[in-house]
Amino acid sequence: MKKLLFVIVMALATMAASAQANFSGSWKLNSSKSELNDQWSMAPKSIDIKQSGNELGVDKHVSFQNNDMTISDKFTLDGKECINQGWGDTEKKSTVNWSDDKKSLVINTSISMRDGGTMTIKETYSMDGAALVLDSHASSSYGDVEEHMVYDKQ
Repeated sequence: MKKLLFVIVMALATMAASAQANFSGSWKLNSSKSELNDQWSMAPKSIDIKQSGNELGVDKHVSFQNNDMTISDKFTLDGKECINQGWGDTEKKSTVNWSDDKKSLVINTSISMRDGGTMTIKETYSMDGAALVLDSHASSSYGDVEEHMVYDKQ
């Protein structure tokens, strides 16, 4: 009986440890807990995430030069390239991969720029308790920007 109980407990612990995070929900930026760029920030004011099976939908609600807009992206969670609309007539090419422990999701994106260069963006989604954490690193011919964004569930 003890052996059976031990096997059941170990199986449940293994399943819990290997369960991938689910980031679904509506999230609002918590500026006081975030580390944002002083000059200008790429941080969305809010994010809506729909994660189901192998699909991930991310709607980022941003304000730029007093204009509110929503950037909607669709991804697959299998590491295959996904293409979404970029700025103007550009395309964003992204791959999404889970961390080994399935608790963080990394989205690597490249966008061809009009100056002939490429912007690369690495976004890492993770949870810190009940808060969604988005760490972003963007690099282009204009320079590098890193931000640590914390979102509260709405």
